Amino acid sequence: MTAHASLRHPPSDLIGGEFLPLPGDALRSHNPARPAQTVWQGSPEVAHVDRAVAAARGALHEWSRWSMDRRAQALRAYQSICRERAGEIAALIRDEVGKAQWEADQEAAALAGKVDITLDESEVGALRRVRGYELPLGETKRGVCRFRPHGVMAVIGPFNFPAHLPNGHIVPALALGNTVVLKPSDKTPAVGQMLGELFQDALASVGAPAGVVNVVQGAAEPAARLTTHEGVDGILFTGSWPVGRRILEANLDRPGRIVALEMGGNNPAVVMDDADLRQAVVECARAAFNTTGQRCTCTRRIIVHERLADRFIDALVKTARGLRIGAPDDADPVFMGPIIRAEARAAALAFAADLARGGGDVLLAPESIDDVPGCAGGHFVSPGVVRVNRFTTRDAGPGADAGCDAEVFGPVVRVAVVGGYDEAVEQANATRYGLAASIFTTSARTAERFLADARAGCVNVNTGTAGASGKLPFGGLGLSGNHRPAGAFSVDYCAIPVASMIESSAAASVSAGMTFDDAWVD
Repeated sequence: MTAHASLRHPPSDLIGGEFLPLPGDALRSHNPARPAQTVWQGSPEVAHVDRAVAAARGALHEWSRWSMDRRAQALRAYQSICRERAGEIAALIRDEVGKAQWEADQEAAALAGKVDITLDESEVGALRRVRGYELPLGETKRGVCRFRPHGVMAVIGPFNFPAHLPNGHIVPALALGNTVVLKPSDKTPAVGQMLGELFQDALASVGAPAGVVNVVQGAAEPAARLTTHEGVDGILFTGSWPVGRRILEANLDRPGRIVALEMGGNNPAVVMDDADLRQAVVECARAAFNTTGQRCTCTRRIIVHERLADRFIDALVKTARGLRIGAPDDADPVFMGPIIRAEARAAALAFAADLARGGGDVLLAPESIDDVPGCAGGHFVSPGVVRVNRFTTRDAGPGADAGCDAEVFGPVVRVAVVGGYDEAVEQANATRYGLAASIFTTSARTAERFLADARAGCVNVNTGTAGASGKLPFGGLGLSGNHRPAGAFSVDYCAIPVASMIESSAAASVSAGMTFDDAWVD
């Protein structure tokens, strides 16, 4: 069986504290920079979903009754292991996702950082919002609010941040006393297994019950089985709107099951005529093409004021053309590595071609790059910039207008020119998504207006849409999410508030219209 050198076990599922090998070749991940290199290869077992849920259920009673401090000790152990193995984690992310080394290093470092964010009890800390409280309701009655875990949480991970985003669900879920079954992306099974190894080492070191964290590999079939399993109490999903929609549909008759969806975005950046031109160009280029355009927060649409348009667009195209693209492990840092798969590259190229047919002016055509030294067959693609007349909420598809509402996971950005603020906001909000938005302006008043007017869950000023602080909420509106923001607010969907009224006297009052004789109970 083939597995990356950073893994301590052959390709496996993790169930009840044991790594169960998955011999075979039904599922294979490869290095996007060097597709001939296999990173992970095995044959998933759909039946393992049932075993994993049972293991998580079996560990729940004991784990949920550990004190918060004791569970925090387990998470601190995990944090320490993540720091010790940060280099191995980053190397695996780089090789399986194709991220530039500096980006892989950032993602690896975020795993340990999530523990601090989750356990923060400062005035703005996440943990303060799920701490119980009590208050008097009368002379002998008090009200109490306690938080208790949902139970078994299914975590469905994406490929673009295969460690950081599942980790962002798992750490708060464990802190609040839940147990977890992780189903990683079928494009990044090795990173999913790595997460299982890290958690298992930490949990075993503190004597946690077997089955607190479980990992099952596979594609659509195990995901469907897990997200409809009767033994699951919550679903924490990161991925596309079409898949999120299927999850919602499958759970319409389970209103008591928490479903937290973090989906895509068709994110706008507004550049006003008083913007700092350098700041706007640098940040828009960074946010549009970071991670080869494979972030849900990437800038997909730029709305620029007509008085700045020519200079901005010219500088944007020159900046995009000059981005360094190459092997993620190159000694000289690259900005962009390859895209995840050949079909993803084809989709980005086809999207740009469709925009041209729909009336778009292709200012910089994205192209396949097939001559990266040492990367035979790598899935490299250059950035694209397309000017359109205006944006609409209409679907993409054959014959669609170039301004259609589409999220394509690749390095293609569209630009439209407007005459003023009102038109800019209208164009920014011309989408059914609502994850991130940015404005570039030196006017505090304009910035404040945009913060109020932009329909998005993450609204930035003079910084790009891509990138978020884990100390803030992270989530979107419309097709981008269902009002369950992650980030610092992930603890909120990992616990149930339970209200109690507690009476300490036996002096129950007899209500109006009610007759009672104490002799009846003497």
